[in-house]
Amino acid sequence: MGTTEKKYNESESWVVEAETFRDSVGTMDNTGKRKWVFPRKPKGKYTNYRVIVSILLLTIYFTIPFLKFNGNPLLLFNIIERQFFIFGQPFYPQDFFILALGAIASLIFIIIFTVVFGRIFCGWICPQTIFLEMIFRKIEYAIEGDRNKQIRLDNQAWDTEKIWKRSLKWSIFLLISIIITHIMFMYIVGYEEVFRIMQEGPFAKPTNFLVMIMFTAAFYFVFAWFREQVCTMVCPYGRLQGVLIDKETINVFYDYKRGENRAKWKKGEDRKAAGKGDCIDCKQCVVVCPTGIDIRDGLQMECVNCTACMDACDEVMVKVGLPTGLVRYASEKEIEEQQKFKFSGKMKAYSVVLLALVVFLGGLLYNRGEMEAKFLKPPGSTFFVRDGKINNTYNYTFLNKSNETKTVIIKIIEPANGEISSSVASNKIVLKRDAMVKGTITVSFPESQIKLSKQNLELGVYDMNGELLDSYKTYFEGPFKFQF
Repeated sequence: MGTTEKKYNESESWVVEAETFRDSVGTMDNTGKRKWVFPRKPKGKYTNYRVIVSILLLTIYFTIPFLKFNGNPLLLFNIIERQFFIFGQPFYPQDFFILALGAIASLIFIIIFTVVFGRIFCGWICPQTIFLEMIFRKIEYAIEGDRNKQIRLDNQAWDTEKIWKRSLKWSIFLLISIIITHIMFMYIVGYEEVFRIMQEGPFAKPTNFLVMIMFTAAFYFVFAWFREQVCTMVCPYGRLQGVLIDKETINVFYDYKRGENRAKWKKGEDRKAAGKGDCIDCKQCVVVCPTGIDIRDGLQMECVNCTACMDACDEVMVKVGLPTGLVRYASEKEIEEQQKFKFSGKMKAYSVVLLALVVFLGGLLYNRGEMEAKFLKPPGSTFFVRDGKINNTYNYTFLNKSNETKTVIIKIIEPANGEISSSVASNKIVLKRDAMVKGTITVSFPESQIKLSKQNLELGVYDMNGELLDSYKTYFEGPFKFQF
């Protein structure tokens, strides 16, 4: 599918063996040495769309740690102190089953999304791509220039120009890596704590500063040097796509049926009569690729669906007067059968499943309950009899998961005719938002009503409007009685 009989290499020669490019990583030579990628600055319709999406996502990333909802952080994942907030709602270790179900649903979502839409996530949403292409690479273009100027600078001696340009670029890269690291830690401990740690200095909490230095170094290493190799050598998603995609999956494809046989452009030539395809072999799709591949070789693991080759090819097609879309979003089936894109029944079905998963995840987050109540008998405790009534003592723990203070009362749901006494006046317990309250109550029943040594008991926690917030099933102890 879409592979060529010949492949162009850097020595300006043609070699046979169409599939040999799959035997090695495109950013390494035969000796395993790194081949640095100098992509040409992309421009075009899809690049503009990606810039808009990236600006939106970067704005979200850099602002969310400072946003609060109902007085709580919008997002916080403090694993050390076990504080978790999602959309301003507190989550506790007791809610981890929701996160587990959410993780499973997210994995299913990723698999189905990839089956239908390929690696669109990699090119449009992945933080690695956004940070690299929309921040670090743009700074590099601004300081060192476009592809040809970067190649010339890389090959020249370490003169004054090269030293000050590289020093300036690396300094800015380091500064941005520091900022990214601090924002990331704000998602973990909150922006107030990060600012406090910064004010206290490195000697007050050396461990925290050491961790920040390590993450800053990791970000700097990835975006200043490792770059596209994260996608081609580390990230498992590229390898996973080979298992998930099929002939109906949407990806960036080269229309080889229309493009071959490729040949250089000659003005005024009837290419169709000459047996030539629409590809004029300008290689603009190659020089603009951030992972250094030739999209004309067909579907490859290194392709992140960034659309740079699509814009580059469309620009050339417009200049030479040929139809655009030689490189486009399409499926392998469309290319083989020369069909126009159609949202197939399979895609519609999978999209419905994707929507259902999103609704499912939203439902899990929304319907987790505002209250969690537990009633446990103190270890070693037993019943006692007083004034003709059998009494049991219970330790209660109430967790208010809502964002408002609640006043609650405890009632016996089953069996009836029981009484509750506690040290709290009128049995009304005030629960502050996001707070846990502990206490002790005594439940009593008439001796005549208790027929078993252990009897089921259900207690409920109600708000002042009589709404049941949570219930808990336990047991009530009584004296052993012979049954005849």
